[in-house]
Amino acid sequence: MSRILVSQNIAGYLDQAGKILNYEQKEIEKLKEFDLLAEIPFNLILENGHELNLKAYRVQHNNWRGIYKGGIRFHPHVTLEELGNLAFLMTFKNALMDLPFGGAKGGIAIEPTRLSRIELENLSRAYVKNLQGILGPKKDVAAPDVNTNGQVMAWMLDEYQKITRNNSPAAFTGKFVEYGGSEGRKEATGYGGVYVLEKVLEKESVHFSEPLTVAILGFGNVGSHFAEAAGDLGLKIIAVSDIGGGIQNSEGLSWQEVKDYQNENGSVKDFPGAKNISLYDLMECEVDILIPAAIENMINQENAGKIRAKIIVEMANSPVTAEAERLLEEKNIILVPDILANGGGVVTSYFEWLQNQKAEHWSKDEVLAKLKERMERAFEKVWEAKQTYGVNFRLAAYIVALKRMLE
Repeated sequence: MSRILVSQNIAGYLDQAGKILNYEQKEIEKLKEFDLLAEIPFNLILENGHELNLKAYRVQHNNWRGIYKGGIRFHPHVTLEELGNLAFLMTFKNALMDLPFGGAKGGIAIEPTRLSRIELENLSRAYVKNLQGILGPKKDVAAPDVNTNGQVMAWMLDEYQKITRNNSPAAFTGKFVEYGGSEGRKEATGYGGVYVLEKVLEKESVHFSEPLTVAILGFGNVGSHFAEAAGDLGLKIIAVSDIGGGIQNSEGLSWQEVKDYQNENGSVKDFPGAKNISLYDLMECEVDILIPAAIENMINQENAGKIRAKIIVEMANSPVTAEAERLLEEKNIILVPDILANGGGVVTSYFEWLQNQKAEHWSKDEVLAKLKERMERAFEKVWEAKQTYGVNFRLAAYIVALKRMLE
């Protein structure tokens, strides 16, 4: 067994859940151990002949409930410690969603936008070559994460099948549909968050505007599909942002028009009929629901006091710091945690893995119906724990997940 330092924030929730459930601390400490920390050096030769010295990382946290499952990210700030925390979170997210998976995460510290298509393909294939024997449909199933997508998964799957000489579509999820991917996968995380939000709105007695207003920090795949599903629910999107800036229109924004504009222009900035705003302005918007859907630690001690939303739904991983969460609780802002809210991605990855294993192909409607049922079931368990133990949503989610891990 290997250990790295799990963040005090995540470990703290686990410790609290353990005390509430009267588990011995030694049982909790076992869950802070990691099964594998792989850090494999390799070289990538660029088209101009320059050579990059890189490392292929893969962290496997725990497989008590099943094989490892987790994404692969290509980002300059990838570290073993970051991946360890994300793998740890994945273990408990999988348990909360009642999936037969343990937690894993992987990546390479690189800026992929500076690579040509050929270089990106070579990088993707090199990752699989260097992790031979670690990945596989019955060992560790990888998926897209930050800066990786269906194309990267297609290259990785092809390389894996060349190495193993087996047809193994279940080795990677998040693939294009024509490569064995699942219908509804690209919508899954955003839609899953709205399914959870719908249940929160049913249970929580808060005075909202009519119609409910939403601001979304991060209008990528997750944020835009959250906006789509929220619009179908009758919610009004009044502000969104991406890496290029933010926009606001108090009369409401069409998610599809904004997405089309973003695809054409590279950013939502200067969208016709909306005013440009900063990310800080967006966070401080007077809205019912704020959706952080971009990066970690977006909401922190510096800006939490200025937030005026009534509900925050964490669609990114760890977008709210522990200090900020305490400030938000003092303001009676409801926080729906990432471990619950953004679980739709891994749930649909499980559906894809299952379809590949059975050589089946489910329709989009079937996938989304199964996703809604799974998300609502997870929410009801969390709500029950929240009421039983008098805790917030995040701690209730860890209580449910920890019970499943140890029982």
